[in-house]
Amino acid sequence: MDFPDSYRLWADSHVFYQPGPRRIGDGDFIAAKLAAWDHRMIHDTPNGSLLTGNSLFDLLRSGQKVPLLHVTHALDQITDRGVLYPSGGCLVGSVYCTPLTRAGDSYRMHNLGSYVLTREAVLAEENGHALARPTPLIIEVGLPRSAYRGVVGVDYLRLGEIHLAIYQHLEYLLARDERHRLRDTVVGRVRNAMPFLGACVTRCVQEVASDSSVFLDWLSDTVDHLPILGYLYFEALSEYLMLHSTGPRAGHAKAHGEFDNWLYKELLFDTFPGMAGKFDLARFRPTTAGLAAKLATIDPTIDMGHLAEYLADRLALLVCARLLHPAMYTADWTRLRWEFDELRPFVAPLLGHLIHRELRTFGRYPDFYFYFDQYKALQAWNYWNHMDIVLPFNATMPKGEIGVNPAYPALRTTVHRAELTDDGLVPVERLDVTIAPRLIDLRYTLMRARPDTLTAAR
Repeated sequence: MDFPDSYRLWADSHVFYQPGPRRIGDGDFIAAKLAAWDHRMIHDTPNGSLLTGNSLFDLLRSGQKVPLLHVTHALDQITDRGVLYPSGGCLVGSVYCTPLTRAGDSYRMHNLGSYVLTREAVLAEENGHALARPTPLIIEVGLPRSAYRGVVGVDYLRLGEIHLAIYQHLEYLLARDERHRLRDTVVGRVRNAMPFLGACVTRCVQEVASDSSVFLDWLSDTVDHLPILGYLYFEALSEYLMLHSTGPRAGHAKAHGEFDNWLYKELLFDTFPGMAGKFDLARFRPTTAGLAAKLATIDPTIDMGHLAEYLADRLALLVCARLLHPAMYTADWTRLRWEFDELRPFVAPLLGHLIHRELRTFGRYPDFYFYFDQYKALQAWNYWNHMDIVLPFNATMPKGEIGVNPAYPALRTTVHRAELTDDGLVPVERLDVTIAPRLIDLRYTLMRARPDTLTAAR
């Protein structure tokens, strides 16, 4: 894959938050739809103003030192080797953190960070997915003059074509029969899910609406064939809850320039308690009835009828925008030739997401999967350094997930072990730890840890 192609794909996977409307090319129907949704989310939802002005953006635009919270279950391993490694996941190849705000001699945690430290990490330990109790680390990042002061983040839902390109570059690590079997598996998944994909095109492009609850239950059933739909479902539902909740906690978070992250986290772990410490959104497939029952107890301010209509329209758009090529909008899928290369012009991003997922358990490839993600991280670091991005964040929504680019040439960090007190998070011991540009295997992180192999955090 040559540099210009790689650069274009990585540029397309990032979201640049800047004043002014989204730029739309002539005849770009999906881009126009996305721009209309941007306007709707900002102006027609109770918490939409946080999409353009929030504490995360203020932090990214701030001065020279940025304090962040990182939670680890493996402090002894980190201090013994003196290195903190980044991980993959939604932040691609960075150290997963949440914002901190200085308050005298202590720090106030972002509500996402407080949930991760006091609830999610504890649940992971209770589930047997941790070596030790969670330890908060305060990472202070010094921003050099060269650092980009704009607001730009990576949207992992846009990485489909990057996954496909990397696999095609590394596919000869598999034997010939393994490559054929993988392609056949992926093609079979798309073929079995094509009626639902056609329904998304009908709803989004042709603007023919169907019953929203039936559509969402159909999507839930289709996650078996297309695991990436679980990720889209979770992100769209989280987006709705953050934008529309008017409960007391949401109001308190908004006063601090934050979306309420506890709401969707509670929904996730109440519905799928085993997912704490073994995070896998391919298992996220709630029915509308189950969703309504859970939300009634978690946040009664949510209107389930409005949520269902919103989610159905939003998910149909995201499927078209993130998984399909425009050629699919007018294709007669009953006449498609069901071969891998023949499908690429229609569903290349979807093929990439499916392959990326399949490789985790496919044949011998789990042994190589680390290198697949390491290769992806190298490309991300190269792009971030080109753009002088020190602190990338998860741009599916500015919910507070922020990373440290471990490969930035002028990176300056200090790391402290911290303790949670009544006054907030207090640094108690400076650690002789550096951040290294070498990816930790996802199997060894807080999000997907196994106690027998855990060596680093998140």
